[in-house]
Amino acid sequence: MPDRLDTARQELAAANRILANEGIIDAFGHISMRHPDRPDRYLISRYRAAELVEPAGILELTLDSVPVGKTDARLYSECVIHGAVYKARPDVNSVCHHHAPAIMPYCIAGIALVPVMHLGATLGETVPFWDSRDDFGDTRLLITRPEEGASMARALGPHWLVLLRRHGATVAGRSLHECVFRSIYQCRNAEMQSRAMAMGTPGPLTKGEIALCVEGVMNDRTLWRAWDYWIGRLAKAEHAAGVARVT
Repeated sequence: MPDRLDTARQELAAANRILANEGIIDAFGHISMRHPDRPDRYLISRYRAAELVEPAGILELTLDSVPVGKTDARLYSECVIHGAVYKARPDVNSVCHHHAPAIMPYCIAGIALVPVMHLGATLGETVPFWDSRDDFGDTRLLITRPEEGASMARALGPHWLVLLRRHGATVAGRSLHECVFRSIYQCRNAEMQSRAMAMGTPGPLTKGEIALCVEGVMNDRTLWRAWDYWIGRLAKAEHAAGVARVT
């Protein structure tokens, strides 16, 4: 039988490259997943652009964002984002932090992001904001200290997305595939909302529509269909670039 940890590393590497290929993460941003056998640990790439992540570069960290075992690998400066969410939310098994262009106008303007299409229901009923100035005053707009990560995780609360004022977004998922799905379609929803706002006043989904749409898409059947599609797009892109990687 395949080793669960090896499989997790392969899938997490693929998730990084999918999010890069779909324009959600560029040179900056990262995605992690909770350890498949140790809920008190999580997996995340070493310091590297998502497009270049490979299974061998996946590290194992404690929920305090400290590497398990000695390593010379450089870490992302914002690993505490992931550890803080895993500590606060036992139901979360994957976390993504990104600065996607579709989301950034909402982070800057403070305009509420709302579900305007059925796949956008993955936003949930409410998308909270977190402003680093409230607790920490002027900063570099990075979340690098445990207390900053904990503050952000409190703002996320029971939700699946929190917008970071002037910074980006943090996405939570109950699985790696769900986190990738949410990250991509939350951005697609933001694109559609922005276009609709340019034309008039968008009509968001109702509470009942959100619940029904989430029930229809947050299942293994739908998540695997989307994952297969993104893996196929990734394989084509990497083949065109003359790159061969395990997906």
